[in-house]
Amino acid sequence: MRSPDGAALLLGVALLLAPGVANGMSGQAGPLLANDDAEMARARDTVKADPLVAPQRTFKSLKWRDAGSPRRSSTPAWMAWIVGLFTWFGESARYLLWAVAAVLAVLLVRYVFAVARPHVTLAVDEPLIPPTHVRDLDIRPEHLPDDIGAAARTLWDDGHQRAALALLYRGLLSRLAHAHNVPIADSTTEGDCLQLTALHLPAARRDYASRLVGVWQRAVYGREAIDTAAVHDLCGDFSAAMNAVRPGARSGGAA
Repeated sequence: MRSPDGAALLLGVALLLAPGVANGMSGQAGPLLANDDAEMARARDTVKADPLVAPQRTFKSLKWRDAGSPRRSSTPAWMAWIVGLFTWFGESARYLLWAVAAVLAVLLVRYVFAVARPHVTLAVDEPLIPPTHVRDLDIRPEHLPDDIGAAARTLWDDGHQRAALALLYRGLLSRLAHAHNVPIADSTTEGDCLQLTALHLPAARRDYASRLVGVWQRAVYGREAIDTAAVHDLCGDFSAAMNAVRPGARSGGAA
């Protein structure tokens, strides 16, 4: 049995040797641990680089689209614009139809007014300015003979039938515009002339105008041969039917 002094002595020696032993062991274990860490790092990198054991993978899955989320489309922008344009036309067809109907109605009203324009009487205070020409016919009084009937008969008898009838018709238009204040326009036709005389002239003058216009139309448009006696009657009746009535003279008198 050891004595207390010997035990104490052994304990003291152990305490003195413990730091050295510990330092020696730590000095040996340090390189070993460092080598192990490097090996583990290399092994970890190798595992990460392996696609079969990679820690992350990408998966695609289907899911329901929310009703309010925008829908992606692969349609080109120009095609989408054209589709939108036709869609707008389809939705606006009723309004476009009404717009076209309104335009047609305006054009119809303008046409009616244009056709009815010669029939409209002028207001009392509205001045009437006779035209110088009706189509290509000069109706200025200064460019017509004083006795139109006699001049037209001379032309007819000399073989200038068309010129004679043209002079009578020019004289009719000139007298209507300048002597009787009939609203003759530069675009007045034969039909307009008859309608205007019916509105503004008494029966005797209206009948003469109707006879003259009828002969003119048959000769010029119908290419008919006109009887000389009929033309002579028109020439002889021109002054009494178409010249203005002097103040104080009777209605049938010649100017």
